[in-house]
Amino acid sequence: MTNVALFAQIVSKLDRAGFGKLVSRFGTDKHAKGYDSWTHLISMLFCQLAKSQSVRDISNGLRSATGNLNHLGVSRAPSKSSISYQNKHRDWRLFREYYFHLLKCFGQQAAFRKFRFRIKARILLLDATTISVCLKVFDWAHYKTAKGAVKLHTLLDYEGHIPVYMVISDGKTGDNRAAFDIPLPRGCVVVADRFYVDLRLINDWDSSGALFVIRHKENLSFTVIRKNELNTDRHPHVLADEIIELKGRVSREKYPKKLRRVVVWDSKRQENVEILTNQFSWSANTVGEIYRCRWQIEIFFRDIKQLLHVKSFIGTSENAVMIQVWTAMITILILKVLKAMAQHKWYLSNLVSFIRLNLFVKIDLQQWLDEPFIERRKPPKNQAQGVLFDFG
Repeated sequence: MTNVALFAQIVSKLDRAGFGKLVSRFGTDKHAKGYDSWTHLISMLFCQLAKSQSVRDISNGLRSATGNLNHLGVSRAPSKSSISYQNKHRDWRLFREYYFHLLKCFGQQAAFRKFRFRIKARILLLDATTISVCLKVFDWAHYKTAKGAVKLHTLLDYEGHIPVYMVISDGKTGDNRAAFDIPLPRGCVVVADRFYVDLRLINDWDSSGALFVIRHKENLSFTVIRKNELNTDRHPHVLADEIIELKGRVSREKYPKKLRRVVVWDSKRQENVEILTNQFSWSANTVGEIYRCRWQIEIFFRDIKQLLHVKSFIGTSENAVMIQVWTAMITILILKVLKAMAQHKWYLSNLVSFIRLNLFVKIDLQQWLDEPFIERRKPPKNQAQGVLFDFG
C-alpha cells in the first residue's frame, strides 16, 4: 500500500519543471491570486478524469479530497468563481504548448501499437470532427443560421494514435481550408477522406514532398494512361490499379502531374473504394490497406467524445473551450502512456472508468495497472467448519 492517492501518482508523471518554463514564457501566473497555472491544470485534469459537469463539480470534488491535495502540488481547492474567471482569461496557448511538450517527453511510450506496414514513411491520418453547441450561448462558434459548432481539425500519428497537430475552429471552417495550414514533414504519408479532395491542396502536399492516400470523389474526371497488372489470385479485392491524368484545363492547372488510382472492394460496407495517391511503387494492396487504417482517427474521435469531457463545456467563452479541449488532449496522452506501462491488457474505456472510480484510492499505481483485479484464494480442501454450539 501507499500513502499517495492514484490521482497524485498519475500527476507525478507530468514534467512540472517544463510546465513552469511555459508559465514564465506566457506570463500566466501574473495576478493569479492563489489560483496559479499548475492548480488550474490539476483542476482541468480532474474535470476530465472525473468527467465533472460544471465548475461546481470541480470545486466540490477537489474540496472533498483536501487531505490529498498536497501530493498534487495544490495548496487549497479552488472556488467556482476562480475556475470560471481563469478559464475565461488565462492564455489557452499554455495548455496547447504543454501538450506538445509532453508529447516530446513521453510520446514514444504511448506508441504501444505495433506497426503493420513494411514501409519507412510515417503515416499521418487527417480528419475533422464537429461538436455541436448552442449558438445563443456560444455566440462566437458560428456554424449554421440557428446552430453553433466547434470543429477539431486533427492530424493523428498512426503509430501511437496520438494527435501531432490540431486546429480548433468554429463549425464554418471547411476541412480542406484548415488543411492548408497544417505543416507536414517531408516524406510522410497523409491519409484522408474525400472531403480533402482539393486539387490545390494535394498539389501543395506533393510539392512539399509529402505522399497522400486519399479517397476521391465520384465526379472526378480523368483519363486512364496505363493499367497496371493485378494479382487477382492473391488480392482478389483489388479491382483496378491505373495511372491517370485529370481532364479539363482548370483541373490540370491545379494539379498538372499524373496520379495513381486504386479501386478496392470493401466487403464490410459492400461498396467500391476509389483511392488516389502520388505513390507509384507500392503494391495496390498496400495502398488499400493504408487507406483502411484511416478509420483509427474515427475511433480516436469516438474515444475523446465518449470517455472525456469534450461534448459539453463548463465555460462559454472561446478561451474556456480551448483550455478544456487541450486539457482533454493532455489527458488522453496520459491515458495512452498508462496503458503502455501496464502489463494488464486494458481497453481504454475500462481504464478510464476504473481510474474514475479509484481516483483518490491509495494504492500503488504500477501494481494497480498490472493487476487491477485481486484474485481470492480458495480455502483449503480439508478445512471444515467448526461446531459453535453443542447441544448433544
